[in-house]
Amino acid sequence: MEASNQSAVTEFVLLGLSAHPKLEKTFFVLILSMYLMILLGNGVLILVTILDSRLHTPMYFFLGNLSFLDICYTTSSVPLVLDGFLTPRKTISFSACTGQMFLSFAMGATECVLLGMMAFDRYVAICNPLRYPVVMSKAAYVPMAASSWVAGGANSLVQISLAVQLPFCGDNVINHFICEILAVLKLACADISMNVISMGVANVIFLGVPVLFIFVSYIFILTTILKIPSAEGRKKAFSTCSAHLTVVVIFYGTILFMYAKPKSKDPLGADKQDVSDKLISLFYGLLTPMLNPIIYSLRNKDVKTAVRNLVAQKHVTQ
Repeated sequence: MEASNQSAVTEFVLLGLSAHPKLEKTFFVLILSMYLMILLGNGVLILVTILDSRLHTPMYFFLGNLSFLDICYTTSSVPLVLDGFLTPRKTISFSACTGQMFLSFAMGATECVLLGMMAFDRYVAICNPLRYPVVMSKAAYVPMAASSWVAGGANSLVQISLAVQLPFCGDNVINHFICEILAVLKLACADISMNVISMGVANVIFLGVPVLFIFVSYIFILTTILKIPSAEGRKKAFSTCSAHLTVVVIFYGTILFMYAKPKSKDPLGADKQDVSDKLISLFYGLLTPMLNPIIYSLRNKDVKTAVRNLVAQKHVTQ
């Protein structure tokens, strides 16, 4: 009897903005515009880091990886969101939901580790410049970047494997735009304490440890910069890491804002807050990937020069 009552869920319904249909077209245009900017900006960064030999350095190799990661991260969810805005009944199969969760989770964890690797690169470049060519050789920075992808993928595999083993036998409505793992876990008709513990440990490893590593790295970096006697030298040294520091502040700042935001205790405002929480989560996933190429282009002379050269070559060929 128990087995017959617990029929397996084969698809999920994504709630999205179903309760606010007038907003869907507006957000469709907005999200599509941001997604196209992400593809263009990060695509150009990847192109210039490959084509311009002056950018064949560890810092720009990591930057190319970051841009590719941002494209993968947004592509794993944004097309689903856009389709949801245009579809009256927003459904997704169990297998597609699993794949989307895996990609999103893997890309998020990989970015955390990659930002830590980039902080180490800046630490060696500023604090030990004479040893930089040896420490950050190609034999070192390529495996460092690869290990970021492997670590993010392995973590995602563990979390998603634990999630899909749960029985889903009741409500199949996900109160989100995408298959967000916490929203999916709420639908399981079994104890999810093991999943919560596993995700808590993963958050410490992939959020806490990189943040601590980046913080310590920049303490040493700032200490070294302040010891430089000339103001011009200090400005030049800081300019080499200002873009990365800005990206780190935006990336972790938005995460902190999302989780530190107080919850409304007013039942009348619960629905509005629910919508705002989903939108904040959605825009968080788009903000950093959209701003990364802008920040690195505005704050980096090498990238700006490479982009100008690429545009100039395109005009010459035409």
